[in-house]
Amino acid sequence: MNKARLRDEFLELAGIGSVSKREGNVAKRLVTILEGMGATVQIDDAGERVGGDTGNLVARFAGTAPDVAPFLLCGHMDTVPPADHVRPVVDGDVIKSDGTTVLGGDDKAGIVAILETVRLLRERGIAHGPIDVLFTICEELGLLGAKQFDVGRLRARTGLILDCDGVHELITRAPAANRMQYVVHGLEAHAGLAPEQGISAVQVAAEAIAAMRLGRVDDTTTANVGRIEGGLASNIVPNQVVLRAETRSLTLDGLERQTRHMLECLERAAARHRVTVAGREHVARIEARVHRDYEPLAVADDTGIVRLVRDAASRLTTTFKTRATGAASDANVFAARGLEVANLGCGMRQIHTVNEWVDVNDMVATTELLVETVRLHTAAAR
Repeated sequence: MNKARLRDEFLELAGIGSVSKREGNVAKRLVTILEGMGATVQIDDAGERVGGDTGNLVARFAGTAPDVAPFLLCGHMDTVPPADHVRPVVDGDVIKSDGTTVLGGDDKAGIVAILETVRLLRERGIAHGPIDVLFTICEELGLLGAKQFDVGRLRARTGLILDCDGVHELITRAPAANRMQYVVHGLEAHAGLAPEQGISAVQVAAEAIAAMRLGRVDDTTTANVGRIEGGLASNIVPNQVVLRAETRSLTLDGLERQTRHMLECLERAAARHRVTVAGREHVARIEARVHRDYEPLAVADDTGIVRLVRDAASRLTTTFKTRATGAASDANVFAARGLEVANLGCGMRQIHTVNEWVDVNDMVATTELLVETVRLHTAAAR
């Protein structure tokens, strides 16, 4: 293992800003790296469809062993903001942000582990089948790059996504999600002269939200109202409020139950607010839009990809566990499209904050596990 090479590559990539829809610069650098490693590289048109400056990057490496099924290694190129002018700080083996931006370990820790894995397979002369490397865009905006990607571009039908915290941990269960937009319709009136002739959409929304089960609803379900927009001026009873919300659950029953609960809270609140003006009765009402954002990830412990990674960890005499998470990844999208994938931890820590950090030793451990996983994948085919 060339620890210094892995560290230096991470520092280089972390220093290239790549917030969602602006992954173009890091994509250009990755194309150069991958082509220099002998891959054929293509970029799809997903960027054009989502309004970004580049698309998903697919690199294909030829196999060195016959009759071995292709294997997929996948990460995402984008980061959350703030990520302009990232200045990584090195403290021994720990790399962290300088406190003004995210570091970008989510998901550049996964990217460098994938790159180093392919290099080590070649340098160590480890036989392997064809390898598909996929780096997606706009994962942080709701898995947009994966949703726009044509899996028919891949030769592989099994593999690993690298996009979660922890080391030697495999995410096999991740939630489905519904995104909701609720428009609360009230009735405008002069707030000083005739407030009794109005219906405050803000008040209706507030009562409904206060009645909702939000946050961690139970062991498998979460819910959040993330944005509230409405009103025109402080002297007008607001006639409209728009709420944007989500709920996630590891079970579809839990997802639908929470979705119904949130709408019922809004409808009950609206029904309590009515007023008669000039002989006409007005009642608050709710306009609801619910969109399934992504399907759940549910990979059984006896699935081939889980057994493969578990066996690889065992041969490295290291700990290993599968677990659930409350966050989704590209694995949700690709599993729903028939690929056998799970999400492997790659050492990112305190992600989505300016306190983000990685330990180079964790990236080394992830890379060694990947190398052994690919080796076993090849051995099993012989």
